[in-house]
Amino acid sequence: MAVNLTNADSVLKSYYIDAICEHLNNKINPFFAAIKHSTEHVYGKEVRRASVHGLNGGIGAGTEDGSLPLAYGNKYSQMVATLKNLYGTIEISDKAIRASENNSGAFVNILNTEMERLVKSSSFNFARMLYGDGSGILSETLEDYEDGRYQVSDVSNFFAGMVLQFIDPFGDVMRDIPLMRVKHVDRENSIITVEDYKKNSVSAGSGSLIAVQGSYGNELTGLKAIFSDSETLYGLDRSSNPWLVPYYRDDVGEISENIIQSVLDAIEGDTGNSSNFIVCSFGVRRALQNLFSANRRSVDTMELAGGFKAMSYNGIPIVADRFCPAGTMYLLNTDDFVLHQLCDWQWMEADDGKILRQVPGKPVYSATLVKYAELICSRPAGQAMLTGIIEA
Repeated sequence: MAVNLTNADSVLKSYYIDAICEHLNNKINPFFAAIKHSTEHVYGKEVRRASVHGLNGGIGAGTEDGSLPLAYGNKYSQMVATLKNLYGTIEISDKAIRASENNSGAFVNILNTEMERLVKSSSFNFARMLYGDGSGILSETLEDYEDGRYQVSDVSNFFAGMVLQFIDPFGDVMRDIPLMRVKHVDRENSIITVEDYKKNSVSAGSGSLIAVQGSYGNELTGLKAIFSDSETLYGLDRSSNPWLVPYYRDDVGEISENIIQSVLDAIEGDTGNSSNFIVCSFGVRRALQNLFSANRRSVDTMELAGGFKAMSYNGIPIVADRFCPAGTMYLLNTDDFVLHQLCDWQWMEADDGKILRQVPGKPVYSATLVKYAELICSRPAGQAMLTGIIEA
C-alpha cells in the first residue's frame, strides 16, 4: 500500500496515541505513575478544587436528656490554578515521505524514530516538572565563557537537544538573545555548550536564568512550589491557611532510621496523614543502602505501578530520581496528589481533521501532541522534605 499523509494521520490517531499515553502516564517515573489522573474539578481553563481541612466540629458527648452537639461542618477552602499547556512536536520532511511512499516499512521506521524521540523528550521534561516550582527555570548561569559554554548552578536539568531561552535577573525574557539549542552537557564541571553561538552578538552574562523555550512561568506546579516559602499556593494565602505549609527540616546530616521514623510520626501526629512514598536523590539512596548494610539489615524491595522496583522501609517504597535535589528526601502521600486534566494526550487537529500539516514556507510536515493539565496537592501539610542529608 502506498504511503501518504492520510495513511500517516490514520496511524498516528489509531496506533501511536495509545502507546504514547501509556508511556507518558505510567512509565515516566515511579512517583508520577502513583499519581491519579482526573478530569474532575476542571472548569474551562482552570482547576477549582475544594480542599477539606481540619475535623467536622459537629461531634461531642452529652447527657441523656441534654442538648445535641451544634452543627459545625467541615472547613473548606477553594484551590484555584490555571491549566498548563503541555506540547510535544514532531517533524517529517516532504522528501522523507516521498522517498518512502512505495515502502510502508521505511515510513513506519521514520514514524517510530520520531515517536521514540518525542516520548523520550516529553518524559524528560515531564519528570523534571514534577520537582519544579512552575517557573520553568532550569538553572542560573554562573559563568558565560562567550564561546557557547555556560557554567550553570544545576546541570541535572539539561540534556543535549533541548532548546533554551534566557531570562535576566529581574525575571524578564531576554528577547535580544535568540533561542539556543544544547549541544553538549558536561555534568562533571556543570557546563553546557550551545549550538550556533557565534550567530548571537549579545551575551547572556552570568547571573541570568535559563528556561526551556516558551516554558517560562508555564510549567506544572511541582514539589519545589509546595515546599517553597512563597506567600501563596493555589491562590490561597499560606499565612492564614497553615494547612498549606508542609513539614520541612534542613541540615539533617547523616540519615538514620530514627530520623525517618520521627518525621513519619510528626506528620501523622500533626495532620493525621500517613506517608506512603519516599523520593530521594541517588546519593541519599546510597547512604540509605550503606545504613541498612551497617545495621546488617537486608534491603527489601517491592514492585510499583508501571513496573518500577524500589527499596522499602517498613512497607514504604523508596525511589531515587535524577531530578530530586542533592541531599534531599521527600516523604509524601501520593493519594493527596492529582493531575487534573482537561483531556489525556491528544494530537492537535486542523479544521479538516488532519494531524500532519505543512510548516508554512518549509518542505516539512509537523504534528503536535498536547495536554492541558495541572498538578494539585490537596494536603500540603501532610508532606515532608528533608535537606542537607550527607550523601554517599
